[in-house]
Parts: sequence; C-alpha cells; structure tokens
Amino acid sequence: MGQTRQAGKSKTKPGPEDRGRNASDGTRGGDKYRRILDAAIAVIAEKGFHNSRVSDIADRADVADGTVYLYFKSKEQILMAGLDSGFEAFYRRAKEELASTTDARAKLRILARLHLRLLNQNRNMAIVLQTELRQSAKFLAEFSQRELKGYFDLIREIIREGQAAGSIRKEVPDKIAAACLFGALDELVTSWVLSTRDYDLAASADPVIDLLLGGMEARP
Repeated sequence: MGQTRQAGKSKTKPGPEDRGRNASDGTRGGDKYRRILDAAIAVIAEKGFHNSRVSDIADRADVADGTVYLYFKSKEQILMAGLDSGFEAFYRRAKEELASTTDARAKLRILARLHLRLLNQNRNMAIVLQTELRQSAKFLAEFSQRELKGYFDLIREIIREGQAAGSIRKEVPDKIAAACLFGALDELVTSWVLSTRDYDLAASADPVIDLLLGGMEARP
C-alpha cells in the first residue's frame, strides 16, 4: 500500500471542476468518488478539518493519495463536495416525501422529521455540519450561499403555500418563520452532537413543529 500511495503522489495533479469530477469521464459519481466523500466526512468528524490530511482520507477510502487528486484539487474541495452530496440526497428525499401531501402544515412536519432523522442516522455528517463547517467563515459563507439558501427558500415557499390556502396566518413573515424553524432544528442537532447521552434526535421534530404552528396557524 505504501509504494502504491507514494507513486500516486508523484503524479501531476489534474485541475478538476470546483466540486470534483469523475476521473474517467469528467462527471461526478462512481464508487471511488463516493468512497472518498464518505471517508472525508468520517475522518474530518473524528480528527477535525485542520488535523485531517488527504492521506488520511485516502487511507480510509482505500485508495492511493494520487487517486484523490484525480477527483479533487484540495482537502477543502473534498469537504464542500461531501456536504453538497449530503444536501443533494436530502433534497431528493424531501421532494419525494413532500409530494405525499398538499397541506403546508404537514409539509413542515415532514421536513422537520426528515432533517433530524437523516442527521440522526449520520452522526459524522452532523458533526461536520455543526462544528467543523462553522470554524471557517469562508466555508460557512460558501455553504450558506449554495445550500442553506435553497433550504430556506423551500421552507418559505411552504409557508407561503399555507398562507395562500388559509392554514397559516397571512401576517406571519415567511422569512422570520423559516429562520425560526431552521434555527430550532439546528440548535437541536448541535445539542445532540455535543451531548454525552444517546437519544433519538428525530423524536424532537414534532414538538418543534407543534410549537411553531401554535404561533402561525390561522384561527377561526
């Protein structure tokens, strides 16, 4: 393994697209690409971003160092690609589950449950999102612009749907309501990551939605 990895390091690093690419055809995807992303999230969750090396990620993914550079230019790019991939999976699941109802209140509940359930199932991703990402203003700004904005827009759209249908009060500012929902879920995840107790994070979704809807629902 050591000789293979050293040989990989001697190769010139290609310049892939900003979010990584497949080494054979220039597109993202493939088993090695997926393994590198999963390994990066696991290693960074365990060691912290600054203490993690590309060689650590390569070891965990069972690939040569040079193979990592066929897909990514830097450790920073691997991290952002891993987070992007996680959010893309979240959006796919959200789209599928939200299609089951037209009621905005039910959609908010589905979204909250999904948010907490997926992170409950992937503690490494939760650690990276709640701790490592926030140690860099640059990473956080990039991630917020690319992923969090889309998430906020989705929540706001659901709230506006409820207002149009008459189930949510029209005077409720959708931007503030979206910030309240995300902020509550985000804090619950942070507390869970930092806690020494083992408990079901997803069980907190319904109480949060009940509390939020208590202040937003239209009343006769």
